[in-house]
Amino acid sequence: MPAPQSPARRTVLRGAAALAGAAGAGAALAACSTETNSGGNTPATPAEPVDLGAAAEVPVGGAKLYREKKLIVSCPAEGQYKAFSAQCTHAGCVLDKIVEGEGNCPCHGSRFDVNTGKVLRGPASAPLPAVPVRAENGNLVAG
Repeated sequence: MPAPQSPARRTVLRGAAALAGAAGAGAALAACSTETNSGGNTPATPAEPVDLGAAAEVPVGGAKLYREKKLIVSCPAEGQYKAFSAQCTHAGCVLDKIVEGEGNCPCHGSRFDVNTGKVLRGPASAPLPAVPVRAENGNLVAG
């Protein structure tokens, strides 16, 4: 029969386990941080008009993510454009890509329909806010 552990060793092992758990929790919180993916304190929709460049860059029947401007623009038909904030309504992270018509949030996995802004998968529960967009002289202007 093995000898029982001394109280001092048990205490040390418990302390090490607690430290490992705290480090793991810190890493998990850092992974959920929106600091590098966030809109920060900026509003979800532009306060002033934003020039997005050539309208031709948004394919008919497709969409384009303007990550640095925090906008998604879709083109359901020739000459028709719809824009939405690309800032997730769950924790404020900026969407990172569009895959098969869905905008992806890299922080917690929410997915949004790029043509409607509707939530397709949570944890987000509110749709992306619509942003006015128009074509002017071949360029798109949002806001």
